[in-house]
Amino acid sequence: MLRTRDRARRASTLAALMVASGALLAVPSARADDGTPSDAELLGRCDNGTRKCLFHPSGDLTVFPGAAHQVGDAVYNCTDDPQTSSRTWEDTTGESNSMGVSLREEFERKFPFGPVFKLAFEQSYRHTWSSSHTESQTTILNVPAGEVGWITRAPKLQKAKGTYELIFKDRFRGHRYWYVPFEATGPADGETSVKTQHSRAMTAAERGMYCG
Repeated sequence: MLRTRDRARRASTLAALMVASGALLAVPSARADDGTPSDAELLGRCDNGTRKCLFHPSGDLTVFPGAAHQVGDAVYNCTDDPQTSSRTWEDTTGESNSMGVSLREEFERKFPFGPVFKLAFEQSYRHTWSSSHTESQTTILNVPAGEVGWITRAPKLQKAKGTYELIFKDRFRGHRYWYVPFEATGPADGETSVKTQHSRAMTAAERGMYCG
């Protein structure tokens, strides 16, 4: 993958000396706006002054479990017998990427590189890219006497990486071709999250708070 600072062909000379009429003259130095643009600035020009804006995925699609975290409220069993209780919960898994922006539809007008990524992703991996996925469920918890029980959910995530290729109609900052590395992680298409029940003995503080 091309690094950001190496993604464009460098100008061979910033200044040149000329001899005219026996005098030594210097060409003015490059303007400040000829400097290397940021990745965000480049991707903001996707389909906005470019002849082509393409995303080239690289490597295999990675599917992996996300971090497990508690969903729904905990259940405190203050009795001397095992108890069964239900908890209804809802949990949303979002996305993250190397640009720190969302690729959801409401952002696509401001960040037009989002649809380019989604189309290339789906064509390459035959999976749907989702910026967020919400799961809801009612779970039955079996909590032993004197213990606290809770549920955790570990979402399945998918990660893709590659490079944006921007070909400008006119030179942008001195070049027609620019390349931007990009990586994104989001909820996996069609993958089921892992739900797990947990329980442990209540602390004295919890017993005093919930069983008083």
